[in-house]
Amino acid sequence: MTVYLDHAATTPLRPEVLEAMLPYLTEHHGNPSSIHGSGRRARLGLDEARETVARIVGAKPREIVFTGSGTEADNLAIKGAAWANSARGRRVVTSSVEHKAVLHACAVLERNGFEITYLPVDRYGRVDPADVAAAITEHTTLVSVMYANNEVGTVQPIQEIGSVCRERRVLFHVDAVQAAPFLSLDVDDLQADLLSLSAHKLGGPKGAGALFVRQGTALLPQLSGGSQERQRRAGTENVAGVAGFARALDLVQADANAREEENARQAALRDRLVDGLLALAAVELTGHPAERLPNNASFLIEDVEGGDLVAALDLEGIEASTGSACTTGSVDPSHVLLAMGIDEARAHGSLRLTLGRETTTDDVDRMLDVAPRVIERLRGARAEVAATASAAPA
Repeated sequence: MTVYLDHAATTPLRPEVLEAMLPYLTEHHGNPSSIHGSGRRARLGLDEARETVARIVGAKPREIVFTGSGTEADNLAIKGAAWANSARGRRVVTSSVEHKAVLHACAVLERNGFEITYLPVDRYGRVDPADVAAAITEHTTLVSVMYANNEVGTVQPIQEIGSVCRERRVLFHVDAVQAAPFLSLDVDDLQADLLSLSAHKLGGPKGAGALFVRQGTALLPQLSGGSQERQRRAGTENVAGVAGFARALDLVQADANAREEENARQAALRDRLVDGLLALAAVELTGHPAERLPNNASFLIEDVEGGDLVAALDLEGIEASTGSACTTGSVDPSHVLLAMGIDEARAHGSLRLTLGRETTTDDVDRMLDVAPRVIERLRGARAEVAATASAAPA
């Protein structure tokens, strides 16, 4: 039996979500922009999904733009808002630990004459709201800070940062992709003007996302070719994916008490995992010890290459990651860990274990049973290679 501990990369599709999607994959096949009966039925599904997402984030339906992913939502928010407001200023503030969707979007702006300020973080990966305030100038139009980090799970002081932006009359974008299954998404409480979401991180399908755009926020579309999504995102909407997304979001967010109960369950399992792995020699927890997502346990493991450890665990039937799935395969150490002050050599020993609704105590215990011998074997092999190299004639 495979133990899946990579829910930050993607989550299994929930049965209730598949049920919500099926009508739009079969009989309700119309294009929601068509005016005939089939098109109107698809449009109704789209409208119902929009109302659900809007209700959950405390927005108006017209403020929700459906996208093809969280990455697209981030790009639309950052490039769209920056370009639309460029006459007022061409400065954008973000953090050094953002998802690559945000950092690469900022890099595109930078190549086109925008000035990007990349804020530092502390050793836990947290942004200081005072640094945000200090970075904002009269030419700053946008601040983008993620709600919770996808690699180390650290939760940012979003409400405080939002207050700074509101006081300074600067647009505030929040990448809430990882936070969405666990934390409140009320955009007024967060004081967010733009907020990105993704379906597949919370039990929904891949290929569906959304961007909240506060009414009155200027936004330049990044896709051209049609008038869909109130002319903010061209292209025929993925009605089945959107329906699944709305159902998945409703399942994790509609009942706050149920969400907190599940958060507590996963946090208890996470703590069991953390305690067990920290009992091993030369293993260190990364990210904030308390202000972190309930499902995230991320580590540095000395004298082990993270990629080798993930491969070895896979052979034992345990699926994990070294960090963001979007950078898997890169030989470079995590930019998040480097920004937290961790040197390159240690950063190569990263391991991310992320739990989900399906994770059980048996799954955690299986990991704790397998990990010590796998780590010991890898360390032994590394020591043997080093000894052989040092003994070789010059």
